[in-house]
Amino acid sequence: MRLPRTDHTERPWRIHEIADDFTVEDVWALPTPGGPDDLAWLVRQFAEGMKSGVKGDGFVSRALFTVRWKLGALFGWDEPDSDTAGRRTGLVDRLPADLRDGPRGPDLGSSPFTSLYQREDEWAAEMANKTVRAVMHIGWVPDGAGGYRGQMTVLVKPNGLFGSLYMAAIKPFRYLGVYPVLIRSIGREWEANAAARGSASRNANGE
Repeated sequence: MRLPRTDHTERPWRIHEIADDFTVEDVWALPTPGGPDDLAWLVRQFAEGMKSGVKGDGFVSRALFTVRWKLGALFGWDEPDSDTAGRRTGLVDRLPADLRDGPRGPDLGSSPFTSLYQREDEWAAEMANKTVRAVMHIGWVPDGAGGYRGQMTVLVKPNGLFGSLYMAAIKPFRYLGVYPVLIRSIGREWEANAAARGSASRNANGE
């Protein structure tokens, strides 16, 4: 499910205009098959999950998440970056007029992320703390078989040397614990909500 970075960089996403100084860290294909207009459902699913928190599939995953958050609390890694605390998310200031005046995306509650913008085929949210600034970008792309699916990209901008060391240190954790849990959870919930999406589509078509 992991994709080359070019699957993100070679698409005409609007995020390129405002996060050109961020590095593409990871790109993943999501197990969310759907139609051309289904991105809104995926964004809603992400928003609800981010508000409630990511839950692990088993003891190892839960233990990894517990250790990570406890270390973050101990060392202050997840506290807001003082440079952005007063003005919320830095990329908001970079939005071009059409994105700034358009749909911003869902309220993410107490999640560290804040929605930046939402379009028909992409949604972006940003977070900033003492170690890193990060953007989660969700795109909606053709799957090569006549349908569409989600694509998740994580873009990062470490805060200094410590931020770079931190990103390197948590890389094994991300691949061992975070991404497998997150992607399995996304796929299960997407499948579970298939009936609701189908019903909404039929109602919209007057069936």
